[in-house]
Amino acid sequence: MARKGTTRRGALGWIAAGTMAGALPASRAAAQARAQPGKREVDLHLALAVDASGSVSQLRFELQRRGYVDAFANPRVLQAIRSGPQAAIAVSMYQWTGPALQAPVTPWRVIEDETSIRAFAAEVASGPRRLFGGGTSVSGAIDYGLALFGQSPFEGGRRVIDVSGDGANNRGRPAEAARDEAISRGTNINGLPILEVEPDLEEYFRHNVIGGPGAFVIAAETFEDFGNAIVRKLILEIAGALVANPARA
Repeated sequence: MARKGTTRRGALGWIAAGTMAGALPASRAAAQARAQPGKREVDLHLALAVDASGSVSQLRFELQRRGYVDAFANPRVLQAIRSGPQAAIAVSMYQWTGPALQAPVTPWRVIEDETSIRAFAAEVASGPRRLFGGGTSVSGAIDYGLALFGQSPFEGGRRVIDVSGDGANNRGRPAEAARDEAISRGTNINGLPILEVEPDLEEYFRHNVIGGPGAFVIAAETFEDFGNAIVRKLILEIAGALVANPARA
């Protein structure tokens, strides 16, 4: 469970703040050269699914958004990205509610350095809420995320859908059916349940949502805890991509 009480820097303050320390590994230039003239290679494709269902008030939605922005501000996240053989990941974010109600926040973006991680955080911080209800379709969120991988301009890396939400699936096909299809197509699903509305949601995610080698759940007790939980989750997901490809690390 995420611990309460951690002070976070505001999103806009971080975007305008000074640089994070650390030099890019020399291996990145070589990796880019090997990838040319084809698509840019990355260590991980990560699709971030953000709950915008009716149970998520505007305040709760803002807490989620701030949590993501502050998480990408954390120097440990960029350090983890830089530790991979390609020293880069591809990230996309979208909002979700009902079975056919999903809205993009950002298309696929490569994150490889301070400039790109700040640009992604700024895009998330400024993106408006596009959905406000329509049920809670975890299966729809998984299906939409799975389709996104075919739209990436990058190649390589582990494919992960990261589903955050405050409720169990109540619209569309069963969540486990969508999960099983995603796994069969080489995609992992990790979960970040927010337990404020449904205290047993962590167990639901464990049994019905997550799947694939090394899949995991990190729960947030409240929306205020979300930022702490997402930092841990991002680092584990990035590290998981390296473990899945030990020969390349």
